[in-house]
Amino acid sequence: MPPSIDYVVAFTAGLLASGHCIGMCGSLVSAFFLKFGSGGGVLPYVSYHAGRIGMYAVIGTVAALVGAALVSTGIVGKMQAGLQIVAGLVVILLGLEILGLSPLRLAAFKLPAAWFRKMFLAATKRGPVVGAGLGGVLNGLMPCALTLAMAVKATTAEHPWQGTLLMLAFGLGTLPSMLFASAVFGKLAPKLRGLLLKAAAVFVIGLGIATVSQGVRFFWVMRNLSNW
Repeated sequence: MPPSIDYVVAFTAGLLASGHCIGMCGSLVSAFFLKFGSGGGVLPYVSYHAGRIGMYAVIGTVAALVGAALVSTGIVGKMQAGLQIVAGLVVILLGLEILGLSPLRLAAFKLPAAWFRKMFLAATKRGPVVGAGLGGVLNGLMPCALTLAMAVKATTAEHPWQGTLLMLAFGLGTLPSMLFASAVFGKLAPKLRGLLLKAAAVFVIGLGIATVSQGVRFFWVMRNLSNW
């Protein structure tokens, strides 16, 4: 799958995850901005989402660098193919977990919600712009299966900037729902949120299958070149 297609899939998954984002983070984001009132105008919102999507970009860059480091520790071609296969399988399992079909709980290591609430509260004391930026960074670090799936996919990027763009595409896909979380939270039916999340999971599984397929093809090419 060409990188450009990966970005489209990541963006679409982010869009389809809008209901999930509202359900998971909507009340937290709403409460966060209610503490600021009307101070700062639009700047706190810009700062918050710049911090959130910026953190996604950092995660994508780090994930791609980790993937490159793993590849460089051994036989480059086969290590890269193996990493793609393993990463693709993990992404598939995460997609199945979102659908409730996975026997494993890969996203079960979530940080306590109380810790995030405490850190969000501390961020609000930094002022409407700086505090919002810190809140956005914290939001970007909140673990969920979709974010984790995209980060795992980013480890297979050939260059760090591709991992960065993949997570940026995902983050931009979530932007519409997160921008208006305070306005629409609670108005989207839970059933509809669930359906949108399942649709996003299907895209994630497709991305995982494509990654596994790419890794298998690359492995056979390298095997034929090395004759072992």
